[in-house]
Amino acid sequence: MQYRPLGNTGLEVSAVGLGGNVFGPPRQELASSIATVHRALELGVNFIDTAHIYNDGRSEEYLGTALAGRRHEVILATKCHLLNLADGETVAQRIRAHCETSLRRLRTDYIDLLQLHFPAAQVPAQAILEAFAPLLREGKVRHIGQCNHAAWRHAEALGVAARYDLPAFATAQHQYSLLVRGAQLELLPFCEHAGVGFLPYFPLAAGLLSGKYRPGEPAPAGSRGAAGSPTVNRLRTPHNERLLAALSEFAAARGHGLLDLAFAWLLSQPAVSSVIAGVMNPRQLEANVAAGQWRLGADDRAALDELLGPVLPHWQAEPDLASFR
Repeated sequence: MQYRPLGNTGLEVSAVGLGGNVFGPPRQELASSIATVHRALELGVNFIDTAHIYNDGRSEEYLGTALAGRRHEVILATKCHLLNLADGETVAQRIRAHCETSLRRLRTDYIDLLQLHFPAAQVPAQAILEAFAPLLREGKVRHIGQCNHAAWRHAEALGVAARYDLPAFATAQHQYSLLVRGAQLELLPFCEHAGVGFLPYFPLAAGLLSGKYRPGEPAPAGSRGAAGSPTVNRLRTPHNERLLAALSEFAAARGHGLLDLAFAWLLSQPAVSSVIAGVMNPRQLEANVAAGQWRLGADDRAALDELLGPVLPHWQAEPDLASFR
């Protein structure tokens, strides 16, 4: 396993991480979740990412159980949000409440990385960072990050942090894959310039880059597509199906599969700290870890750029909340 800096935090995370949105019903029960987490640790995966809202909190609860006695082996990330604030509820109250709940569920006394899950356009950056500050002072949170923010919003927060001596977002988590490359327009260059660790989610485009979806055929049973995922529905276009075929040929010509290419391409981006991927069983995890070992050369990267074509500002808006439950 290769380990990479998590932005400027001083932490080193595994190049292949583990996404927590699969832990808990309806995806994985407790026994399966524990088996997956333990296999991840055996394979050298030390970065696990979850969220307050995943599977109504079961993800954090299951992870807390799975990591009992082994908390020190992982860099643990979770997320809070500011959606649907109650009348009179302050930003600081919400972020603290989510943090305290996550600590209890995860059975830990600190969170390595607490991220704001979605932009809150109505809340000033200063108010958000001031809400995080006491949690860092108390040692309950080591570092903070953001998810689904535009580059300008993160840059604004960095300026506010510097001006008022507040904690700064050290990471940016955004959807990014061979099929969704909008982050390359501004967010990735910004992260590389500012020393921010970039964490791509949906690296397999919700499974489309796993090779299990066939053009013109129904989504396979048990997949996100079969469950009506908005992500899959938006990405299963004729253009993308033609692109998937071309990418599969590209990978096969080099002795690899499409999944290998999806990971290798992401890990060829300098700002990427860890590729977060959810898995349904240890076998899929093993495939992801193996895929993360392929290193693309300069010629292959150039050929891929030509194959992929121009980067379009596709899906720069906030994604559907249903995709994260």
